[in-house]
Amino acid sequence: MTLKVSAASLLLFASAAIAQNALVPSSPADRAEAREIFKQLVEINTTDTPKGSVTAGNKAMEKRFLDAGFPREDVRLLGSDDRKQNLVVRYRAAGRPGAKPVLFLCHMDVVEALPSDWSTDPFQFVEKDGYFYGRGTQDMKDSDAALVATFLRLHREGYQPRRDLILALTADEEGGKFNGAAWLVNQHRDLVDAAYVINPDSGGVELDHGRPVVADVEATEKVYADYQVTATNRGGHSSLPRPDNAIYELTTALNKLASYSFPFEMNEVTRTYFQNIAREESGQTAADIRAILAEPPDLEAASRLGAEPSFYSNFRTTCVATRLNGGHANNALPQTAQANVNCRIFPGHSPEEVRQELIKLFADPKLTVQYVSDAGSVSDTAPERKAIAPPAPLPEVFEPLTRITQQIWPGVSVTPVMENGASDSIYFAQAGIPSYGYSAVALERDDVRAHGQDERLPVDSYWKSLDFFYAFTKELGNK
Repeated sequence: MTLKVSAASLLLFASAAIAQNALVPSSPADRAEAREIFKQLVEINTTDTPKGSVTAGNKAMEKRFLDAGFPREDVRLLGSDDRKQNLVVRYRAAGRPGAKPVLFLCHMDVVEALPSDWSTDPFQFVEKDGYFYGRGTQDMKDSDAALVATFLRLHREGYQPRRDLILALTADEEGGKFNGAAWLVNQHRDLVDAAYVINPDSGGVELDHGRPVVADVEATEKVYADYQVTATNRGGHSSLPRPDNAIYELTTALNKLASYSFPFEMNEVTRTYFQNIAREESGQTAADIRAILAEPPDLEAASRLGAEPSFYSNFRTTCVATRLNGGHANNALPQTAQANVNCRIFPGHSPEEVRQELIKLFADPKLTVQYVSDAGSVSDTAPERKAIAPPAPLPEVFEPLTRITQQIWPGVSVTPVMENGASDSIYFAQAGIPSYGYSAVALERDDVRAHGQDERLPVDSYWKSLDFFYAFTKELGNK
């Protein structure tokens, strides 16, 4: 089954969705519990820093599950580092399971946040002006909390699934040496083996001034890669400056990168996405989308659309400087200047291809471009791996996903997308377990604050995601 056929199937699910299995909204008591879990998670620092501890967050959730009556053997806290323990919770089927489990994959860690950069304390859960503020409110303690609350609610109600449901809250998705998802797949496959994975770390509902435009379901994702770009020089005394200067040479290279765009590309996933978006947009934006779908694509239209970062990144590989370091003393010419260049590689290309492209772009033999692994090691060559082909959308996943989404956001189209970020889905895809990314969170296109200052989530969006996951989890458990 090709993705083109699969995408058509997905649209068929959307058009065929009818009123059935009426959505049961969460009660005030359910919401109060879900809010308290969300607050508790945000206020536990789970960054990859000396102050952070994923273990602390997962121990707090472990206690909730044990207090609720989940068996000890079904609530497992484990990992290869004391501060980065993963939590795996199994909600067992009644009797003999009728099918392989469903795994809900969530990461517990968050990126660092500097209090001086925020208008609120990033590690205090603040509700104001219709938003929840705090680090992780978008990425992804909202979904962590919603799924913990969902498992607890289902258990409290006496729900008996026909298959096991698994929730994994993992470490180091955002970076670090102890990626929990990879470790679980490689070391404890039995705990997380599943028919498929639902990963709320991607996807969701795009809003345009409050209007739902499209519900994105991740069907494929870019390859994440970091490169260390280094300029070296013999240095000297700063009172005797010379034209050759490591910082200037590195800056010249980065300025080239700033003005460079990788070639325009499309694949079946992104083409389907833009075909659906074109139906929802109007005016110049709709015309430009139709123009890039033509053969050959209109590159001027692509340039206009590219002013919107979410569109731009769907067209091509992107690379951007994210860190900079240079010099060793205020009164010395720099002997070394280094930058980290972070790339999100369009499917079909490898990290080594992009490394060679950067070398060609910089065109300076005095610079080195080295690959930085997930564990932080630096090497002169990069992997040749390319993005894994997207799985065909399973009807047992997409039919309820589409129907429940449209019950919450009537009329919204559901479409496969390419995730521009990177997620832990890759480790399960490599292990032969298909993964689908959907957060059920609705965000304005221009208010994505994950990893940024004043990260926030609309309060109403959290309640809707809570209602979605309750209904969706229950339906998947009934399969």
